[in-house]
This record gives sequence, structure tokens and C-alpha cells, in this order.
Amino acid sequence: MNEPAYLVGLLGRTIQGSLGPALHVQEGRAQGLTVDYRLIDAAVTPYAVTDLGQALKWAVRFGFCGLNVTFPFKIAVMEHLDELTPEAKVLGAVNTITVRDGRTIGHNTDWIGFGDNLVATLPDVVRDPVTLLGAGGAGVAVGYAALRLGAEHLAVVDSDEGRATRVADILGGEFGRDRVSAGVDVAKALVESQGLIQATPVGMHGWEGLPLPEELVTPDHWFAELIYFPVETELLHLARQRGCRVATGWGMAAYQHRAAFQLFTGRPADADRMLRHIADLVDAGAEAGP
Repeated sequence: MNEPAYLVGLLGRTIQGSLGPALHVQEGRAQGLTVDYRLIDAAVTPYAVTDLGQALKWAVRFGFCGLNVTFPFKIAVMEHLDELTPEAKVLGAVNTITVRDGRTIGHNTDWIGFGDNLVATLPDVVRDPVTLLGAGGAGVAVGYAALRLGAEHLAVVDSDEGRATRVADILGGEFGRDRVSAGVDVAKALVESQGLIQATPVGMHGWEGLPLPEELVTPDHWFAELIYFPVETELLHLARQRGCRVATGWGMAAYQHRAAFQLFTGRPADADRMLRHIADLVDAGAEAGP
């Protein structure tokens, strides 16, 4: 009865299937900690972007030590926080909040989750020139991770050239203009890349299909997926069939939650245990969390 207890939660909409509660509660139990993880679901108890400031004040008063944040609040929540980490400022989004001495601090663990998973899965590729397919919020985070790990060059590709240019400008300003380029032609980008990071929604449930032409999936390249619902996207399935090396989206999710767990509790989570648990949850039909 004397083990430490932690109250955490998730801000988002339509989040009843989130992986977060099961992952954090089980990891806490394995470490002798009590973790109480609450879903603060705008689809269940209606609240809007304009209510975020008040919601954070109540979270502090109720004794929350931290919150995960997911769609549609990752950007809007930033203006209500007392402090942002340097990475959250660059990426322009927060998916984890810690509460320390009554102050709220915004973090981004998307880039940490991707980077840790890539190092654990394909450690020899981190300096390769790589193509980033998809220039949304997730794309910015994983592109940041790739460059921070030492990628020689990042080619940002998106069907919307303006979006690709915006992400390239953000990352180029942080890591050097010569290390980042933007375009719309994935085939052209792959000619000078050794790997591809898949950061579009194509492949998740409701968006079935391949995010690039089938003939571009060859053993000459490795492929890193961000989607983990389903755990085996069409891209991963085809890449494995053709002998390509892959990094999975569920691996990224496990490392992302590992980072959040440590921010909340101050204790490192066991990566292998989280990987096993998240694979079981996804196979059982759990939905994507923060």
C-alpha cells in the first residue's frame, strides 16, 4: 500500500480505444507502482479547444502528474502551457504534458519514439540518406528524429508541394538547408535514398492501400512505417515479402509510450515488455492512441 501512485490522463476526442491506459497501468504494476490513467474524451464529456486552458488548470488542481495529448489538441494546447521543451517548439506540437510544482511543461515524444525504435531495429541505417513520404505533423517529428540521429540527407516528399516545402524549411532551419530537400516525386527521391519513412495515413484502417507505387518497394531500400493499426500494413507486408528490412509502427508506439512513462514517473520503462504488450493489444483490436 506504500508504493508510489501516479494520476495521468489523455486529452483527445474519440479515444476510448486508446492503448495508453493498458500500457501505462501494466508497466506501473510491473514496477510496483500504482498508475491511474484517465481518458478525458471530448466525445464523451464534450469540451472544445477553447476549454483547454481550464481543463489544464483542473488537472493541476486534481493532482495529475501528466497528460498525453492527441487529436485534435496537439497544437491548440501549446498556448496554454507554462513551458515548452526546445523540441516541442521546433515541431509545433505537444503530445505529452508533465506537471511539476504546479507548472505545465509540453513535450513531444513522437520523435523520440521513432528514433529509439529505428536505433533498436535498424541501428546501421541511421546515417543513410532517406526519403520522408508525408509532410504532416507526424512527418515533421520523424524527419526531425532522422536528422538528429545523423541522416546524411532527408528528401521530404508530399503530393502537396507547399506542405513538403514547409516541413523542409522547418527542418532545414534546425539542421542545415543542405541536409533537407522538398519535392513531389517519390521515385526520384528514392534514387538517392537508401530508406523510406512512411508518414502518410495510407495503410491504416479506412485508408487501405500502398502509399507509393508497388514497383518502388525493392530490397535496395529499407522501410519504416508509422502506422500500427493494423500492425501489418500493406506496405510492411509487401516489403517483407520482397526481402526489405523494416521498422514497424507498433515499435515506434511502444517507444513513444516508454518515453512518456518515464516523463510521468521518473522511472525508465522496460522496452521489451512494452513491445510485447503493445503487440498483444494491437492484435486484439485496440486502436491507435496518442
